Amino acid sequence: MPLLIVALAVALLLVLMTKFKLNGFVSLLVVSVLVAGWGAATGMLTLEDKPATIAEIPKIIGAGIGGQLEETLAVIGLGAMIGRILGDAGAAQRIALRVVDLLGEKRVQWAMVITSMLIGVTMFYEAAFVIVVPIAFTLVRATRTNLLWVGLPMSISLSTMHSFLPPHPGPTAAAGIYEASPGLALLYGLFIAVPAGALVAMVWPRLAFVKKMNPSIPQGMISDKQFEDHEMPSMGRSLLVALLPVVMIAGAEIFIMAGPEGAVMDAVTFIGSPMVALLITLLVAIVVFGPLSGRPLAEVATSMSESARAMAMIIMVIAAGGAFKEVLVSTGIAQYIADMTAGWPVHPIILVWVTAVILRVALGSASVAVTTAAGIAAPLVASSGVSPELMVLATACGSIAVSHVNDPGFWMFKEYFNLSVMETIRARTTYTTVLSVLGLGGVLLLNLVVPA
Repeated sequence: MPLLIVALAVALLLVLMTKFKLNGFVSLLVVSVLVAGWGAATGMLTLEDKPATIAEIPKIIGAGIGGQLEETLAVIGLGAMIGRILGDAGAAQRIALRVVDLLGEKRVQWAMVITSMLIGVTMFYEAAFVIVVPIAFTLVRATRTNLLWVGLPMSISLSTMHSFLPPHPGPTAAAGIYEASPGLALLYGLFIAVPAGALVAMVWPRLAFVKKMNPSIPQGMISDKQFEDHEMPSMGRSLLVALLPVVMIAGAEIFIMAGPEGAVMDAVTFIGSPMVALLITLLVAIVVFGPLSGRPLAEVATSMSESARAMAMIIMVIAAGGAFKEVLVSTGIAQYIADMTAGWPVHPIILVWVTAVILRVALGSASVAVTTAAGIAAPLVASSGVSPELMVLATACGSIAVSHVNDPGFWMFKEYFNLSVMETIRARTTYTTVLSVLGLGGVLLLNLVVPA
């Protein structure tokens, strides 16, 4: 019954948005209220481990919105401001044109794959996305190519790194549950993530059903001006701002994995957090592309304000996606799936992957999918003869599958690339599923050679 309710909720959401053209924010809230109402009526909806009443539904939905905004609001907002400042100053165009000069238009996709994988090894998907996407938008304009031709390789590469590898949240949580080495999991995972991510990133934009989509860059996300060479800042200044958050966040993650505890660790962790790193970068961007470039601060402030207006609906839709996810989690569906799969007599790698896939499909939350699936499989590791690091990768690979309307990342992808719901399903849901399957295949192959 719980899985049927999830299926009906997803179907209703698709009908509201495709047939009735209802706004995504409103549609998600409507479906969230209906599912929560069913949960309250059947006694499945909980709040703080106690049965929730109808009167408490707004609190649960509010917690979902707040939790999602806590994770993404500052990152997306600050990233959008930095991106718009880069665009309005001509820095994004400078970087994009240099990429084209160095690699040629035919290799733009490879440039996106390499850049996104290097950045995505340590940076969260959302943080890396908002940093790289202004460059992708400018490359699209400079090369006059389809937005997805450049954008999909970027997103696919970032998704792969974020979902497969420590130090990202899902794989790191799984490593803790399995008592696995995050460093070894990262090492083994690179042998899967790099070829699988690159393969899908290069194939997907060439598929017929993707090539039929030709979305435009969302309004307000990039400067409309085409700069002359003398109007653009130097490459050094442009790269300084573009790469500063990457250096800060990636450097902090490397230090955290190798450094000792103490005051220095606390300071590095603080500075390397995505919100603080992006805030520092924004302040640097204001100075570098304001007074140091001879531009009035008022112009820079206008760029920031316009980016915020452009981001308002994107942030609202992502927040509503968080509400839907929270309602599904609060109805106890994760425990229902855990009980259903716990006794299946299959290989531990396949068991944990399938369990993570089912949880991901039902709940949309990769974090819940990883932690719940790992909790089920953890007792099997000692007696299975399977490396705990490979169990980490199998769990993480399962959690990326079938990203759809209950996943806030689905809505971020949709809004930034200006797609319809069905187009997003065809582009993103399919690529995440194929990545998941390829990941499972890679883990099974590594299991033939990696000792327990």
